[in-house]
Order: sequence, then structure tokens, then C-alpha cells
Amino acid sequence: MSDATALDHADAMIEQAWGRPITELEKAAPRLPVEDAMLRAAMHHRSHLVVVSNSIAAHQDRLHTLTRPGHVPAFYDLDRITASASALRTAYAEINTAVQMIRHVIDARELALTTEGDPDAERVRAATARSSRVPHPLGVPADQPAPPATASVAQTVTNRL
Repeated sequence: MSDATALDHADAMIEQAWGRPITELEKAAPRLPVEDAMLRAAMHHRSHLVVVSNSIAAHQDRLHTLTRPGHVPAFYDLDRITASASALRTAYAEINTAVQMIRHVIDARELALTTEGDPDAERVRAATARSSRVPHPLGVPADQPAPPATASVAQTVTNRL
């Protein structure tokens, strides 16, 4: 059995799909305007994977501390052991889901790249072009004052019992 973690597996998948080291891709992903929406999505899922990996390490350490050899757990430790084991199982499920999400993003990218002549590829490119635009701020620009609010007569409210 290898010592590769889910994060190592995800890094290898991402590096293979984009053909560049993960350190370069980490720098390229948050750039605005978005140059590669699929890369940004994959790196977003990877950052979630990093957080969950750290969570797994913390839960494993806690479980190892509570169930170390020669230690008889106290009654109140049983709830802690159960909670940590449950949180560890949840974290493993989250990490598997994150790896699947990365795989789906990579598959979608490969499908978009292989169907260049397909009309659906035009829609993918158009959607990518729309998502790469810098979003326009809503409302009035900061250098202009807000228009005054209109005054209106307040209606009286009566209690009806």
C-alpha cells in the first residue's frame, strides 16, 4: 500500500491535466479576469481538500491520544471517542467527494477540449468568455454621492382587535 494521500493524488491529476507544476497553477488560478475557469474550479476544490486533510490529521491525532495503548478511557472519554470517530468518517467522506469533484472538473475540461468542432464547444467557449469578464459593481460609483431619498407621508397603523 502506498503512502500517497488524497491531496497527492489530486495534485497529480491536476498537474497531468494542465501539464504544469501545482505551484505555477496555484499562482495562475486566482488571477482576474479568469483565464481558465476550469483551473480555478479545480484549485478551489483542491483548497477544500487541503482543509479537510488537516481536519483528518487533527481527528486522527485526537483518536490516537484517546485510545493509546495501556490507557483505559474514562466514562466521559467515550463520548469524545465517538465524536472524533464520527468526525473522522465524515472528513474521509468529504475528502473522497473533493477528489471526485476535481476528477469531474478535469473530465469536463478534457471533453471541452476534444469537442472543438462541436456546436456545444462554442457554448462552452462563450460561457468561459462571459465568466472571464470583470464583474461590474452594482449601484452608484464610490466617487458620486447617493441620490437623496424621497420623503413620503407615513401611513398610520391602527390596532384591530
